[in-house]
Amino acid sequence: MTLDVTAVRADFPILERRVHDRPLVYLDSANTSQKPNAVIDAISDHYRNHNANIHRANHVLGEEATAAYEDAREKVASLLNAPPEGIVFTRQHHRAINLVARTWGAANLGAGDNVVLTQLEHHSNIVPWYILREEKGFEIRFIEVDDQQRLKLEQLSQKIDARTKLVSLNHVSNSTGTINPVAEVIAAAHRAGALCLVDGAQSVPHMPVDVKELDADFYGFTGHKALGPTGVGVLYARPELLEEMPPFLGGGEMIRRVDFERATFNDPPWKFEAGTPNIADVVGLGAAVDYLNSLGLDEVRAHERDLAGYALETLRSRFDGLTIYGPDDPEERGGIISLNFEEIHPHDLGQVLDSHGIAVRAGHHCTQPLMRLLGVSGTARASFHVYTNRGEVDALADGLEAARNYFRDLPGQTAPPDSVSVPEEAQEP
Repeated sequence: MTLDVTAVRADFPILERRVHDRPLVYLDSANTSQKPNAVIDAISDHYRNHNANIHRANHVLGEEATAAYEDAREKVASLLNAPPEGIVFTRQHHRAINLVARTWGAANLGAGDNVVLTQLEHHSNIVPWYILREEKGFEIRFIEVDDQQRLKLEQLSQKIDARTKLVSLNHVSNSTGTINPVAEVIAAAHRAGALCLVDGAQSVPHMPVDVKELDADFYGFTGHKALGPTGVGVLYARPELLEEMPPFLGGGEMIRRVDFERATFNDPPWKFEAGTPNIADVVGLGAAVDYLNSLGLDEVRAHERDLAGYALETLRSRFDGLTIYGPDDPEERGGIISLNFEEIHPHDLGQVLDSHGIAVRAGHHCTQPLMRLLGVSGTARASFHVYTNRGEVDALADGLEAARNYFRDLPGQTAPPDSVSVPEEAQEP
C-alpha cells in the first residue's frame, strides 16, 4: 500500500493557507511538523469536555482526564514496542536527554570514564554532557563522519572502550538526514559494558522504531515533530534503569509520602513526572500516534524515501553549483535535503524562497560543530513529512532558480523576481 498524499493533505488545514499570495509549500517539518485535524480536535475536545487534573481528583472529569493521559502512554509504548512503565512524558525531547544526564549520568559518571557522541549531534545531545563533564570530570569522545556524513563505523572499536559508560547518538541527523545504524552502535556499546541513548526526534515520526529489537537503553523523541503538539516529549528507558535512577524534579505526582523528616518517591514512570503535567498536549500526542499508525509507518518511510530520491535527482539534474549534504543513497537518509547553492548565503536563499511561499529552515540547525566541520556557517534545509509531495519538490527547484536569477542580476535589483510557478494544488505527477 502506498501513501495517498492527496487524502493526507486534506487532513492538514494549514496547508490551505496562502503566503505572500502564493500557496504555502511547507518544507520545514524537521523543525516542527504540521498538525492534522485529528490532533487539533483531540486537544480542543479535552479542554471543552474533559479538562481536570489527573491522578488526584475523584470525580468524573478527573477520571476521564486521567484515563486519556494514561491511554496516550499506552499508545506511545505500543508505537515503540516498549512497556508502558518505561515511558516518561517530559516537556520536550531535550528535557528527556537532560533527565538522563542529571539522574543516571550524575550517579554513574566520574573521572576516568568517557561518554561517546558523534559529529552529527544536535546541541541538545552535546551541551548536557558538557555541563555534566564540568562537574564530574569524565571525557567526551566523538565518532567522526565520512565525506557523505555517514559514521565511520571502524571507529566504534577505537572510541568505545572499557571506560565508556554511555554512547549517545541520533537515529537520524537533523542536519544531513543521515540514518545512523543505531542497532550496530548499541551492540558495540553493550559489548563494552556501556549503555546507549538514542535521540529519535527525526526517526520516530518517519519510520518504524522498535526499542526492544534495537535493544536500546534510552530512546527519546518529541511530539511536535511527530504531527503532535509542542511542549511534550517522550523518554523511553528500560524500567530497571528507571527504578535505579533518582528523581529529576521534586513535587506533585512524583511523591509517594512526605514527612517532616523525609520523602519517599512514586514508582516509575511517575517518579519522573513532577507537578501537573502537560495533560492536553499528551492527549494530543496520543491522537498523533493514532494518526501515524493509521497511515502505517512502513508506508510513511517508503513515501519519504521516494521524495528524498526524487529531490536528489531533480535538484542535481537542474543545477550546477549545488552542494547537498548527507548520503547519496536515499536508503541511507531521511526526508531531509540540506544544501548550499552557489555563493548565496542560506539566510538570503531562505528569504527568497519565503517570498514565493516556500518555507525552509536556514542556519546551523543547532549543529554548530558539524557546520564548522563542513566549513560552512549553515545550510538551507528542506524537510519532508507525510503531507509533502513531488510537486512541492518541483516548487523548491523553481525557487532555487528564482534565487539564482535574482542574485545574478544584482546590483540594481530591488525585489526578488516574480518567476516561480507554485502549483495551486500540489499534485503527485
